[in-house]
Amino acid sequence: MDGFRVGEDDFELDGRPVRLLSGALHYFRVHEAQWGHRLAMLRAMGLNCVETYVPWNLHEPRPGAFRDVSALGRFLDAACEAGLWAIVRPGPYICAEWENGGLPHWLTGALGTRVRTRDTEYLGHVERWFRRVLREVVPRQYGVPETASPDTGGPDSGDPDSGSPASDAPHGGPVIMVQVENEYGSYGSDQLYLRHLADLLRAEGVRVPLFTSDGPEDHMLTGGSIPGVLATANFGSGARAGFGTLRAHRPEGPLMCMEFWCGWFDHWGAEHVVRDADDAAAALREILECGASVNIYMAHGGTNFAGWAGANRGGGALHDGPLEPDVTSYDYDAPIDETGRPTAKFWRFREVLAKYASEPPPEPPAPPPVLGASASAALTDWSPLDTVLEHLGTPEAEYAVPPTFEQLDVDRGLVRYTVSVPGPREPYPLSVRGLRDLAVVYVDGERAGVLTEDEPVLAAPVTGHARVELWVESLGRVNYGPRTGEPKGITGGILHERQYLHGVRARGLRLDAFDAPSAVREVPATGAARGRPGLYRGTVEITAPGDATLELPGWTRGFVWLNGFNLGRYWSMGPQRTLYVPGPVLREGGNEVWVLELEGTAGAEITLS
Repeated sequence: MDGFRVGEDDFELDGRPVRLLSGALHYFRVHEAQWGHRLAMLRAMGLNCVETYVPWNLHEPRPGAFRDVSALGRFLDAACEAGLWAIVRPGPYICAEWENGGLPHWLTGALGTRVRTRDTEYLGHVERWFRRVLREVVPRQYGVPETASPDTGGPDSGDPDSGSPASDAPHGGPVIMVQVENEYGSYGSDQLYLRHLADLLRAEGVRVPLFTSDGPEDHMLTGGSIPGVLATANFGSGARAGFGTLRAHRPEGPLMCMEFWCGWFDHWGAEHVVRDADDAAAALREILECGASVNIYMAHGGTNFAGWAGANRGGGALHDGPLEPDVTSYDYDAPIDETGRPTAKFWRFREVLAKYASEPPPEPPAPPPVLGASASAALTDWSPLDTVLEHLGTPEAEYAVPPTFEQLDVDRGLVRYTVSVPGPREPYPLSVRGLRDLAVVYVDGERAGVLTEDEPVLAAPVTGHARVELWVESLGRVNYGPRTGEPKGITGGILHERQYLHGVRARGLRLDAFDAPSAVREVPATGAARGRPGLYRGTVEITAPGDATLELPGWTRGFVWLNGFNLGRYWSMGPQRTLYVPGPVLREGGNEVWVLELEGTAGAEITLS
């Protein structure tokens, strides 16, 4: 039988058993000019397949307004050219340590906990998203002719032994499986919702096998799997036990670890996380010894460019504790590091995988060029935050109570809230209820302190009459657990003693306002910075462009752009101390640098090395 299918015990490719040796690589975390190199690195590690999520919020920033969804199609074409099969996980929810788990802020802001359920308004948005994103997937299915309609599509012949999906499926492409929902059993139990998604995928033309993926625990598998759809498991160790639990629920069908967590991610203010290469290799070997297929998560992690990093909640199984925002690097201690170089884990995995591959892996490709010489620049043009907001911010308006980021249509960025404390009155504590996530506070133009969710009261009491400004920053929306989708900003109110302060003016500054370089250049530079928050600008001269590291000595917290490309958030609290600069971002000669410093800096110089 032609095509890719789920057999009784194995996956089958054109009627022959096949083991999937897959690796996760997210196209949206890698500069497009570097996709080919990273995919070649997967092949060199011994993999025959690549897996990617698709972040809904990246591609539909406003309802019905789509942005570069075709990037997914270009990535799948690149995978095909690299000789890799592809697994696509189109959402609606992806987790992935990504802002809001991939769900758009306008969706969760309006619907709250109605998302990821059978709710008809939510499903209407999902249907629109699936209709658009599946246009990139359906024509690229393996063994399905491009001309096939959703009702008549049949398999196309191919020869898996010839090597490349490009030659195997001239009327299709590399896509061999599509996910229905992601780790749904860790969140909900709405079987009608899951069945609706599966039916929707089929109605839109998906003919390759569907699957779900969940933790190997009874409640997760019963909540997240669907009868008649392949169930897979996610774990980082203990394959025999994990597959044993999966087999108790699914006695037949191929075994697959859809996410083998070979490393982990970092949080701001916490220790850098690593996993021993030998330990990870032993866990990978155990998966393969069980006769299972595997998807290494992550094979290459990449970078959370442009402030798209998500956040977790601590607090144990309920994930209801303190916010734990993710750093910009998504290196993940993966076998291929953030810069695309092989690590010790790469070579150990290559040894393990070689015993289960149909042919020896190719040698790794040449590494990308690196910066020819270090370069520094002083950023002497400075604009205060008020000026930046005036030129790039959303319209200001007054509200009875503080609006959330969602109500102001701010996905990533910050909001300035302004309120008056009536007077005359005695000094009383000023506090913020429901602060998410961090506020730099000014009283009558003077900095008064920094508030957080855990420390929401100013150290010094405030006397009325006073003008209070709170510059509130989102550190990343929660991407996993029951608090996924919670709103950002001031969600409860501003209090002076026990009294709510009303008549709050609010104005947002979205990060994507910086996507228009001409608008940023029109923000006037005013006066001497003296280390104050604001937009710092300058030029760094480069003689030989290539991959580089950006150092920001003395800076505190904010975002950096190089030639209009948002490298992501920096924060002096660590553990991440530098930012990765993809070589294709740089050019010979002058390179434009913008730094949006949100708290204050001891210097105004940056260094590329």
